[in-house]
Amino acid sequence: MTKKPNIIFILVDDLGWRDLSCYGSNFYETPNIDNLKKRGMYFTDAYAAAPVCSPTRASILTGKYPARIGVTNYIGGQPAKGLLFDAPYIDHLSLNEKSLASSLKLGGYNTWHVGKWHLGGKRYYPEKHGFDINIGGCHWGAPLNGYFSPWGIETLSDDRRGEYLTDKLTDEAIRLMRENNCEKPFFLNLWYYSVHVPIQAKKSYIEKYKKKRRQLGLDNVKEFDVGEFYPANSLTPRIFRILRRLVQSDPVYAAMIEMLDENIGRIIDTLEEIGQTDNTLILFTSDNGGLSTAEGSPTTNLPLLEGKGWIYDGGVREPLIITWPGIIKAGTTCDIPVTSPDFYPTVLEAAGLPLIPGQHMDGKSLMPLLAENGEFNRDAIFWHYPHYGNQGGTPGSSIRMGDYKLIEFYENNTLELYNIKKDISEKNNLINELPEIAGQMHKRLVNWRESLKGKIPKSNPEWNELE
Repeated sequence: MTKKPNIIFILVDDLGWRDLSCYGSNFYETPNIDNLKKRGMYFTDAYAAAPVCSPTRASILTGKYPARIGVTNYIGGQPAKGLLFDAPYIDHLSLNEKSLASSLKLGGYNTWHVGKWHLGGKRYYPEKHGFDINIGGCHWGAPLNGYFSPWGIETLSDDRRGEYLTDKLTDEAIRLMRENNCEKPFFLNLWYYSVHVPIQAKKSYIEKYKKKRRQLGLDNVKEFDVGEFYPANSLTPRIFRILRRLVQSDPVYAAMIEMLDENIGRIIDTLEEIGQTDNTLILFTSDNGGLSTAEGSPTTNLPLLEGKGWIYDGGVREPLIITWPGIIKAGTTCDIPVTSPDFYPTVLEAAGLPLIPGQHMDGKSLMPLLAENGEFNRDAIFWHYPHYGNQGGTPGSSIRMGDYKLIEFYENNTLELYNIKKDISEKNNLINELPEIAGQMHKRLVNWRESLKGKIPKSNPEWNELE
């Protein structure tokens, strides 16, 4: 193919692995995303590079693991104090990185960022990282004034009071697509603020799901488990306990999901209108697991364990759907583990641009999987999250090799080993049954972490006084 494809990267904030009907939800309705799945490749074992947003976003744009670039926590997160002191992290995406947008711009693309950024202050905004246009991207990690205008986002106009943010961002993306000079392909980096808190939606949608909740009998089932105290005083006070959601039944969150789905449908329809469907690569995914243990716990990732802010699979396994007519066969499924840094080399190869191994050194192009025409050889995926999550997770590192996943928790230097294929819920710790596999994986994890100079949390000698 000589004509460069348009590229649309849709990143949803806090969307859990089971938050789509095509990924198993019986409560949320996502017909447009389900249709996208039918048209392309659906990944069962796709992973975010971190259980929180900023590190994953940085990994997508750099092709590097968060530990390599130092952006290991969500930007703005304050150092936590528990049994350990949080490790330090870098609070911006360095301008020394050659971002994916910069590479595409040099390759002849119009580059647009629409939506959430959360990768540093003004000195590090999208336009400093290769984007021609920035609409809605700022240092905020969430719409601080809510989803209904006025939002007060400095890079987004408040045109109509009461307008819904997801609708507005889609309007702007559609305008850019329609106005694009067809002589140049476009890269639309559409990073929605949804479905991050605050959980807000239009009343008519909420009423629909209140009715559905009653019809399914979800008013009469146990929705939450009250768990242990939060592990770090400086995040959520330890007088509060972790609240784990057991069923998907929140009508407001369900309404947010449907409104998001409708807007993605509008993007797909616009491609048809402008005659660009067959020449557009679409990537749809999330930046971390669904919010299931804090801030109202609006969703659950079950059967995956835990959610956002945790290093278990509920915090890092994501929906991933990729479409490209004529290249990716419709209705295909991939169960090979992939991760956020892979997107950079994948997009470059799809665009017919030279790879930059010195930049996207932790990513591996997915094109052999997408086109089903080659081998994809990689034996391990890594995570390093040396922080306490707001949601109850504790500092740790992890590695997945084949069917096995090993986690090292720093508080007590404990190891857990799971066969993810047989034990998707990470219930059966095999650390004592398979010591050789655990030892090999732990050695790989430690060597990897040391090679990246990953920061390790330090002991908090005052912890007993704080309890």
